[in-house]
Amino acid sequence: MVVAAALVSCTQASSGGGPGTDVPNTAADPAAVDAARSAENADAVENADRAEREAGEAEPTAAPSPGPALVRDAFATLQATLNETCTPGAGDCAYFLGRVTRELTELDESMRADTKGPGHFKKPLADMKVLFDKLGDDRSEAHLEKYFSEIVGTRDGINTWMQDHPDDYR
Repeated sequence: MVVAAALVSCTQASSGGGPGTDVPNTAADPAAVDAARSAENADAVENADRAEREAGEAEPTAAPSPGPALVRDAFATLQATLNETCTPGAGDCAYFLGRVTRELTELDESMRADTKGPGHFKKPLADMKVLFDKLGDDRSEAHLEKYFSEIVGTRDGINTWMQDHPDDYR
């Protein structure tokens, strides 16, 4: 509503008018005055709604700078896959391999954005780069199954590395 009040105020100030500028003379017809005021209020509400929508669209969508908590959270979701597996060729790998790959991608992004800098996470980032280079953009079940050992191995290797760096996830 603050936006609406400011918008109405600015519109009136820029047009040189104020409240009731384009409202007929009150001595003329009280019904006409009420109708004009209703139309003016409806226009003000519509303009305020439009301004709020446009302001919402114009707001920056950049995420706040991630910190160690985001690496911790991304690692926790990856670690949740440690007791899961699938059998390549049995038709049960799409979800599992897709999830592990997604969790690795999110951990990669978190480590790169962490305040410690990517140099701190040199080994896991290098391992993920090797994996992502092999996978390319293909996330089909058949393609992921082809790289089952690499995906699971990367997950397990990162888990081992993180266990040696508890300050990054506790």
